[in-house]
Amino acid sequence: MDNASYVHGASAQTLIGETIGRWFDAACERHAERDALVVRHQQLRLSYAELRQRVDALACGLMRLGLKAGERIGIWSPNNAEWTLTQFATAKLGLVLVNINPAYRRSELEYALTKVGCRALIAAPSFKGSDYLAMLADLAPELAQCAPGRLRAKRLPDLEFVIRLGAEATPGMLNFDTLLRTPRADDRVDLARLGETLQFDDPINIQFTSGTTGNPKGATLSHHNILNNGHFVGEAIRLVPGDRLCIPVPLYHCFGMVMGNLGALTHGATMVYPSEGFDAAATLAAVAEERCTVLYGVPTMFIAQLDHPDFARHDLRSLRTGIMAGSPCPIEVMRRVVDKMHMAEVTIAYGMTETSPVSFQSATDDPLERRVSTVGRIQPHCEVKLVDEAGRIVPRGEPGELCTRGYSVMLGYWDDAAKTREAIDAAGWMHTGDLATLDAEGYCNIVGRLKDMVIRGGENLYPREIEEFLYRHPKVQDVQVIGVPDPKYGEELCACVIVRAGEQLGADELRAFCDGEIARHKVPRHIHFVDAFPMTVTGKIQKFRMREQMKELLGLVDVKTA
Repeated sequence: MDNASYVHGASAQTLIGETIGRWFDAACERHAERDALVVRHQQLRLSYAELRQRVDALACGLMRLGLKAGERIGIWSPNNAEWTLTQFATAKLGLVLVNINPAYRRSELEYALTKVGCRALIAAPSFKGSDYLAMLADLAPELAQCAPGRLRAKRLPDLEFVIRLGAEATPGMLNFDTLLRTPRADDRVDLARLGETLQFDDPINIQFTSGTTGNPKGATLSHHNILNNGHFVGEAIRLVPGDRLCIPVPLYHCFGMVMGNLGALTHGATMVYPSEGFDAAATLAAVAEERCTVLYGVPTMFIAQLDHPDFARHDLRSLRTGIMAGSPCPIEVMRRVVDKMHMAEVTIAYGMTETSPVSFQSATDDPLERRVSTVGRIQPHCEVKLVDEAGRIVPRGEPGELCTRGYSVMLGYWDDAAKTREAIDAAGWMHTGDLATLDAEGYCNIVGRLKDMVIRGGENLYPREIEEFLYRHPKVQDVQVIGVPDPKYGEELCACVIVRAGEQLGADELRAFCDGEIARHKVPRHIHFVDAFPMTVTGKIQKFRMREQMKELLGLVDVKTA
């Protein structure tokens, strides 16, 4: 087939064949005096030389606890300096960093920690009304009686070390700052010796991505996966030493820790964190006052900044480029970002956690029409093909499932060989579940999804996970969760519920059942009670019909996107 939907990212640039730790040390020497990290809400500024000092101190502190390469250590925290120190320190030790969503509640935290067998957890005290320490105390009441580092909890059997941020002392927990003491000479020797034993294909990071069925899966990523993806994403936006990259997106996600932190590291740029979580005013102030040249965000973040009442007061003329990703970009938003925020070279990126994450990205000099109607072209050293239901490559211009192969494809789902085989076929192709088309020039357009997934403001939400939780309510007989249009978030969750015979159930009661157990963004905004679901003659539920019915009932219209 001459016009097959297949592309590969030929490149004169070779892949980086080093671990993150070795690259980190070399970058810190090369850019020693440059600003590495600015954390505005902590009033902290570190040069690359100072960043390395703190990272090495933390790595030695974790090593003194007896943590060994390959063991898992979780981090449950919003954006802060400690998150970044942990990212690089664990990489230098070969520890597998497990990203815990700051929005997680008790049941989600318990599942994540036990699924991958975390031996240690670094936790913030609280964030946005979530009391992390209280939730940990509920899950592991043994903390109240044990010595720090000696936890033996019935519900969290693998967890030994809980390391809390902040100056206050909590029974059973270590304090993060106590691990930052100046390393001894023999500690440094041991750290260097350990670094020489690590391989770039070793697992280094686990990020949970929900599935259409069952519990979240732990996408396991290597040094090679994420270091190279961060590098080539940075290349696509023409990052150079001295660029200042504003990162308001969460670090627990690839957008923050890979495209942000590793993109900056591989180019000698400065990481700038405006706030713990996204705040439009703080982001605008950070860009203006730090003279940022690059800005990341999902479309809803850019909308919030553009619509902020103080927008005009901020001088954003230092901006040049950035990335808008995470969910479809409304066409008018892209135009406003270019015109009002001076981001003439802003790009669109597409990918998924399992591919480290970016597979397609527009170029800084692509015509604006291309940047608002496609997700760009294939990234270097990646392959993509589009296939039909039989697995055969479709012609250019025809929709097919997007499959990708190359350095960026994850090692697999942690401790789940069956799910890994479902996602990655025998030839090494990662099946994304997204429907796409490729044009004659290789530009990709995402046209739909095979997976039953809702994208709310850049967050991938999987109805089956939420349905299975709602099924636990004793008054719920059946429930189906769908996505419906929303002008702010792109999509919102809608739960259609059948109540058990003889029972009465209201929307407030069902939301209260969710409170404290699942993340707030997973709680359906719309709850509608029905007697039955639309089905095919063979008994399959027709969610597309439910979506149309809910749109009509709620008076919603689809949001026009690029």
